[in-house]
Amino acid sequence: MTKLAEPASALTRFSQLLTWLDKASFAAIVAAMAMMTLLVSVQVMLRYLFSASIDSAAEISRLLFVWAIFLALPQGIARGIHVGIDALTSRMPKSVYHWVWRFTTALSLVLMLILAWLALDAIADKWQQMMPTIEITASIYYFPVLICGLHAALHLLLLLCQDRPPAVQEIIE
Repeated sequence: MTKLAEPASALTRFSQLLTWLDKASFAAIVAAMAMMTLLVSVQVMLRYLFSASIDSAAEISRLLFVWAIFLALPQGIARGIHVGIDALTSRMPKSVYHWVWRFTTALSLVLMLILAWLALDAIADKWQQMMPTIEITASIYYFPVLICGLHAALHLLLLLCQDRPPAVQEIIE
């Protein structure tokens, strides 16, 4: 008789969902960077070889840059690669370090949720305003901030649920 596979825990499913979200986000980052690179390259070629220009090139490339940056921020949280200063925490006893890590991670989670809320407010505020060179709402600049806040909050929540701060030595290396 074969044993049925045990259902995945909620934490495992949550982690798998975040892995899928990270992959989708990474693909969007790559696409935004590729489109920005192509657009700027074509703009330079048109300007210097043909004395022509794409009217919206600067605005679209700036928009793609904003999207790429804000989509990438949660990726750094997921991988633990954001810049950190450990001059104090590396000298703490493990139990104190663990408490400080929990507190700062929870505070970061709250701040990401506040960021998302403020981005939602900015989206609503700018919805009627149009971008100067393309017919699209200027609130498009705030959507990646909203996504960043929510995506980062999910990663911080997972870190808290797993309750496994990085070892002090991992932070140094």
